[in-house]
Amino acid sequence: MTLRLAAIGLCFVLVSWRAAAGAEEPKTLDAAAVVTLVQTFYDQTKTLQAEFEQTRYTRLYDRYDRARGKVVFKKPGKMRWDYAQPNGQVFVSDGRRLLIYQPPEEGEKRGQLIERSLDEDQLPSAFSFLTGAGSLDDDFEVRLLEHSHEKFKDGYVLQLIPRRPTPNYEQLVFYVRTLTSDGKRAGIVQRVLIIDSAGNRNRFDFAKIKFNRDVPDKRFSYRPPRGTERVEP
Repeated sequence: MTLRLAAIGLCFVLVSWRAAAGAEEPKTLDAAAVVTLVQTFYDQTKTLQAEFEQTRYTRLYDRYDRARGKVVFKKPGKMRWDYAQPNGQVFVSDGRRLLIYQPPEEGEKRGQLIERSLDEDQLPSAFSFLTGAGSLDDDFEVRLLEHSHEKFKDGYVLQLIPRRPTPNYEQLVFYVRTLTSDGKRAGIVQRVLIIDSAGNRNRFDFAKIKFNRDVPDKRFSYRPPRGTERVEP
């Protein structure tokens, strides 16, 4: 099923949770209700494909780095991030391990393929809700942030603090659309912001999202270019 995108700067997908065309705008939701909307929708989602824009802020150097690419998730536990050039990185998980391909930098002849366990990397840890691992309500303490402060006025902004500390991040912030233009409820995460204990911020904005399409398992295997150096964990 292909869902309509609404794009003003950042693109997102609106998905119906109940039919209410022409209905009046519902009362303001609390944090628990928004979490339920998100969890209910993604519990019913088996695959997700999207384009992404990433903005990473490194506090130590006061530097912003930007990249874009395509991502696909499939339950249970599978994910793949393909970064567009000039970045060119690839992150692939088959649900058991994570492979990271880093292309050669200027002056180098060979790239690197790094293997990690899933709990050692920020991406699979922060996006586990998309791969069917855990429960938002069980895994996080959640509260709503002010829309105006977060420059997101048309939905809800959820701050999620892990109940069990993780070295990969200190908190997550979900930007959630909960109401379509025709009055239908939704629970789609439009943006994810990852903040670690050092104050670094890693933001992902998603566009052209497709849900529950057929994605073969072979998509989550990866063979690096010939000559790539393999780095053991």
